[in-house]
Amino acid sequence: AAISYRRSISIWLSKGEKAMRRHGRKKAGIRKKNRAAAVFLLPSLGGVALFVLIPFADVIRRSFLDAMGMEFKGIGNYLELFHNSAFLLAVKNTMRFAFICIPVLLLFSLGIAVLLTGAGKRGKLLKNFYLIPMAVPVASIVLLWKFLFHSQGFLSAFCSMVHLPSLDWMNSSAAFWVLVVSYLWKNMGYDIILWSAGLAAIPDNLYEAARVDGAGSLDCFFRITLPNLLPVFYTITVLSFLNSFKVFREAYLVAGDYPHDSMYLLQHVFNNWFRELSLDKMAAGAVLTFLAVLILILLLQRAWGREG
Repeated sequence: AAISYRRSISIWLSKGEKAMRRHGRKKAGIRKKNRAAAVFLLPSLGGVALFVLIPFADVIRRSFLDAMGMEFKGIGNYLELFHNSAFLLAVKNTMRFAFICIPVLLLFSLGIAVLLTGAGKRGKLLKNFYLIPMAVPVASIVLLWKFLFHSQGFLSAFCSMVHLPSLDWMNSSAAFWVLVVSYLWKNMGYDIILWSAGLAAIPDNLYEAARVDGAGSLDCFFRITLPNLLPVFYTITVLSFLNSFKVFREAYLVAGDYPHDSMYLLQHVFNNWFRELSLDKMAAGAVLTFLAVLILILLLQRAWGREG
């Protein structure tokens, strides 16, 4: 009995040693993989630090100094922004633009993606058609704008032909809606592709099981499609919000530094301050914009996480 007991103890110890060795080898393998991953990530992290993090840290520092970077002003630059009419107008227009464009873009792109997915092979051909605006250069879009919306352009000539009052579109409140249509036209195809990728990831057997239980198209859409698209919904919302800041290129090329008040955006303010070397106000405005975007993205992430 003593011999068998000792033998069982030795077997148990040998098994424990083997398990510990396996665990040690596993941990060593994980550490080796982590080191390899770090080696591959270091160049990218170095580039981000050199071209993004360090310059932005300098922007934060300059936001508390004067334009020459010599005198400490505390939060004076930030207080000055809230009394600057150009900055307040740009903030209002940018927020208005984002809160109008993004919901419309998400709804229309989702609807079109659902229709194209259900259309089969014909839908794949139409998806390529919606990607064409992404390949069109900004300069070409500007030429189209000028052809259509100039005071003596196509739309004004058409209005004169049908005896309607002509309008200088880009120098009136209509300029804002021209900008909205341009953003939707430019980004619709990109969001359709992202929605289509999310729709393709939903298993078909879920729809088949729902139809067997008597569910209709609307029931399948609201109870299967939308819940499974929530992760994609968050990604598309954030990307659409960030892309809304890129519409400045078209507005600037069409109307210059000082467009109509309805389409005067934050990028116009920063561009004009940079030309005037008002680096103090520009740095403070950049920090405030960064904080606003960061807070909005964190709120969206928290809302989607709670929903998940």
